Amino acid sequence: MRKNDLNFIYRKITSGEGERCMKRILIIIVTIFLLLAGCAPSSSSVSVDESAESKETMKIGYLPITHAAPLLLAAEKVAKEHPEYELELVKFSSWPDLIDALNAGQIDGASLLLQLAMQAKHIGVDLTAIALGHQDGNVIISRPEITSVSQLKGETFAIPHTHSAHHLLVYELLTSEGIDYEAVNLVEMPPAEMPAALAEGRIAGYAVAEPFGALALQLEVGHVLAHSSEFWPNSYCCVLVLRDEIIQERKELALTFTQDYIKAGLLANEKDESLYEALQAHMDVDEALLDISLEWITYDALRIEEEEYRKLLDRVTTLQLIDEPPSYDQFVHPTIFDQAVKKHE
Repeated sequence: MRKNDLNFIYRKITSGEGERCMKRILIIIVTIFLLLAGCAPSSSSVSVDESAESKETMKIGYLPITHAAPLLLAAEKVAKEHPEYELELVKFSSWPDLIDALNAGQIDGASLLLQLAMQAKHIGVDLTAIALGHQDGNVIISRPEITSVSQLKGETFAIPHTHSAHHLLVYELLTSEGIDYEAVNLVEMPPAEMPAALAEGRIAGYAVAEPFGALALQLEVGHVLAHSSEFWPNSYCCVLVLRDEIIQERKELALTFTQDYIKAGLLANEKDESLYEALQAHMDVDEALLDISLEWITYDALRIEEEEYRKLLDRVTTLQLIDEPPSYDQFVHPTIFDQAVKKHE
C-alpha cells in the first residue's frame, strides 16, 4: 500500500466519516479472506500415493461455495474409498474461467450455475448435466429497514450473473407479489462486493450463492427478506456437469464418480463434522458462518427432474436469457444418475 493511500485512510478515519469507513474496511477484509483461497486456479487431489500415475483421474472444476458441498465432501472423504481412481479438484475464481477450462478440455467436469451450464451448452461447449448441486438454499437479502418485497420498487438489487438462478429467483419473487419485474434495477456484482455495497446503501439487497447471504447476517448489515423455498420450492441453482467424451469413452469412471457424488450428498445432508471439515478445507470460513448458511440448504435429493427443469426453462425463455435453451433431453443425462444410484444400492 502506498503512503498516499495510508494518508487517505487516516483522514477518513479521523473525519466524521470514520465510523462508516472502518465498517467498510472491516467488511472488505472479511470478504477478501473468505475468497482468499479461491483467488486463482489451483488443484488438489484426494490421493498422493506412489501408484497415482497408474490410476484414472477425474478432474473437476469448482468455485469455493457451500453449494458445491457434495463435490467437496466427495473429494475429502467418499472418493478415498475407491482407490481405483483419483478425484482431482481444480479451484477457479470466476465462472468464465471455469467455462473456458471446460471448453478447452482442461477439466473433465464441473460444479457450476445451472443457467451458465445451459448457456455453455447452447454455444457449443461439450457438456451434459448429471446431478444437482443442492436443493433450495438461496435467500433474498435486503437492508434491515426493507421488510416487504414491495419496498424493492425503484431500488437497485444485485445478482452475481445474468445467467444465474438468482436472476430467475428475483423475477419469480417480484412477479409472485404482483410487482413489475422492471420496477427493480438489477445489476451484476461480484459476490465478495455485495455485503459492503449493502452496508453502504449502494444496493437495497442481493441474491447470491452461499455463504455470501449468510455473511450479511453475520456482519449484521442485512437480513433475510425471503427464502427461495417460500416462493419457488425445489428451485434449481447449481449442477454437476461432465464433458460428453467422459460419459462416452470412460463410462465406468463416470458412474463410479457419480456414485461417490450421490453418496457424498447424502452424507452432506447430515451436516455433521465431516461436512464442516470438507468445506473448511476448501473455503476460508468459520463454523459460525457455516451454521447460518447450511441451515437453508439440502443435499439429499440431487436428481434433475424433468418437470422442475421445464419450470426453470419456461422462466429462462420468458426472460429471453438464452436464444434456444437446451431441452431436458438435449442437456440432462438421468441414466448416469439412475445407474449410479443402483450401483450404490
